Amino acid sequence: MFEGQGWWITGASSGIGEALAVALAAKGARLVLSGRNVAALEAVASKCGECLILPFEAADFAALPNLAEQAWAWAGRIDGLVNNAGISQRSLAVDTDFEVYRRMIDVDLLGPIALTQAVLPRMVEAGGGRVVAISSVAGMAGVPLRTAYCAAKHGLIGYHDAVRAETAHLGIHVHVVCPGSIRTGVSRNALNADGSTRGVSDAAIDNGMDPDEAARRILDGIETGTREIIIAEGAEADLASLARPNVEPIFDRMAGLMQAGYARQMAAEAQSKEG
Repeated sequence: MFEGQGWWITGASSGIGEALAVALAAKGARLVLSGRNVAALEAVASKCGECLILPFEAADFAALPNLAEQAWAWAGRIDGLVNNAGISQRSLAVDTDFEVYRRMIDVDLLGPIALTQAVLPRMVEAGGGRVVAISSVAGMAGVPLRTAYCAAKHGLIGYHDAVRAETAHLGIHVHVVCPGSIRTGVSRNALNADGSTRGVSDAAIDNGMDPDEAARRILDGIETGTREIIIAEGAEADLASLARPNVEPIFDRMAGLMQAGYARQMAAEAQSKEG
């Protein structure tokens, strides 16, 4: 299903983003690769055939509409957007500077929202597409030492679930991915309480799932139309099951509201009260 499609991946310079880029390229997709490290993006692009490297800072919201135009023009259309860029945290709330929360929300939540908002209207106009959000099992449960990260990743799930409900009848497929421990630099690059970079990794991350395996499972989930894709094993998979044991009926009910004219009814009600 990916052959000839245009896919835009943020955070594509390493980890899950890099693995997804390589896997999508192997399936014939044309890729737009974004991140901050141009040299790393070029290294990934060398494995992926024809690519557009489009570097940006995730929190540079004002730049995103123009970047979306560039990505769309190069690819012909964006069939899939992967909101993957993000940073993590390792600190107790009682010790953590407020600026760490601000940074985390900007990069992990508002950045993906801003980019989706820049792409979504044109995707709807083109007749459909896919939006993939890389959240986390920590976006389903309050995990210690990750208060800022949990806040952002919970918000990421909520935003994308609502977008799915609003746009399913317009041909937009939204997939929320919740990984557990994947063998990436996420812990090493996490923020300390003062906003500095941690610089060391966790044993759980070091012993986690290979990013290539995670990418394979993500693409399998997209191909089968899975709306919430859990990429976790053991205790982390159990945690996800406990937190969200049966979300499919909720997804169906929210999408059904839109199909039944919920937005039109709300607008008509507001208009009648204003009149």
